[in-house]
Amino acid sequence: MSDTRSARIGSKRRRVLPGFGLTLGCALLYLSLVVLIPLSGLFVKTATLTWTQFWAIVTADRALASFGLTFGAAFGAALIDLIFGFVVAWTLVRYDFPGRQVVDALVDLPFALPTAVSGIALTAVYAGNGWIGRYLEPLGIKTAFSPLPFVVRTLQPALRDLALETEEAAACLGAGRWQTFRRVIAPALLPAACTGGSLAFARALGEYGSVVFIAGNMPMKTEITSLLIVTKLEQYDYAGATAIALVMLVTSFTILSVINGLGWWSGRRYREAH
Repeated sequence: MSDTRSARIGSKRRRVLPGFGLTLGCALLYLSLVVLIPLSGLFVKTATLTWTQFWAIVTADRALASFGLTFGAAFGAALIDLIFGFVVAWTLVRYDFPGRQVVDALVDLPFALPTAVSGIALTAVYAGNGWIGRYLEPLGIKTAFSPLPFVVRTLQPALRDLALETEEAAACLGAGRWQTFRRVIAPALLPAACTGGSLAFARALGEYGSVVFIAGNMPMKTEITSLLIVTKLEQYDYAGATAIALVMLVTSFTILSVINGLGWWSGRRYREAH
């Protein structure tokens, strides 16, 4: 009797929310309204073009220049974010210093800061008459009106879970600092780094508000793909805008799938090895 009663109580506790069918239906409805239906509309609108028209739009010199700038800058920004994000996460997790909680809180500031505000701030700092830009331009370093070049929060839990004993054991076995990092720390952090890098890449890829303030928006030079799409919409070229957006969608989805696949594969290898 007691076992049966315990099983019933456990079953009730597991069903805190309504039944699986209702919750799954709500989740699918939300995803359909926010993701699936808008993306389907993108494909449907692009389907009004012939293959020749579609190819002519996405391979135009202006479109190719914007693709190269957008993906190149986003990839470079993600790499920079990975490097400095790892340094910040390592410092916040492994060291205790005055003001650490303040620094930890400042990491979340970009999430709440409107992109237009960050764009104005970057312009004020890096423009030719800005605080830093006025000293860089005489040296030939033009930061504003030129191509611009989530990692901390994904690396912090992985660093906390990485026990110091593993590093100490590697040191006791004669491993140097570089060997310890390459064979102990890096494999454990690679899945989280891939996740954080993909998030940073996706954020940089879709950035618009801050870039239009500082990039100059010159076609064939500093025009990003998001701005090109907005320009085509302003010209009522909806089919052309959706064609370029479709290329961005498919390419970014492929890149993100490869990055996440690499993280899953490395995480699986690490778990099998340990």
